[in-house]
Amino acid sequence: MNTASDPERSTHGPDEPLTIGEMSRRTGVAPSALHFYEGLGLIASTRTAGNQRRYARHMLRRVSLITVAKRLGIPLSDVQDAFADVPLTQTPSHEDWQRASRRWKRELEKRREGIERLERELTGCIGCGCLSMKACGLLNPDDALGSQGAGPRRLSDGDA
Repeated sequence: MNTASDPERSTHGPDEPLTIGEMSRRTGVAPSALHFYEGLGLIASTRTAGNQRRYARHMLRRVSLITVAKRLGIPLSDVQDAFADVPLTQTPSHEDWQRASRRWKRELEKRREGIERLERELTGCIGCGCLSMKACGLLNPDDALGSQGAGPRRLSDGDA
């Protein structure tokens, strides 16, 4: 296909930055979301003399990872933490991504353990249907756990 006659196709070389339209088309992410991610410091752009955004091609990977994280219900704050040491202004090295990957993997393992714990509790409690005040690990008779703070105390991140 002749890219010169197709305005939807980029005619830029592999090192040339992408316009916001190209970035949106390549990632499937709306320009407004790209602006939002940029405001959070998850991605970065430069500006042309005409004040138009341009994205380095390495931002494609960041936006793709953000998209996958969102699909899995991972908060953007967790993505920010995972990307904390991955440079925005230059192409990240393999080592940069490996470091981020290891850190993020530890967080995902904690999340998976929490989900598995919740699954066991729900299967045991809701599955049996007893809701026994003496045996149920989820009930909180007389609000005994209220002094520990708001929310579900028995299924919080710190419980084993």
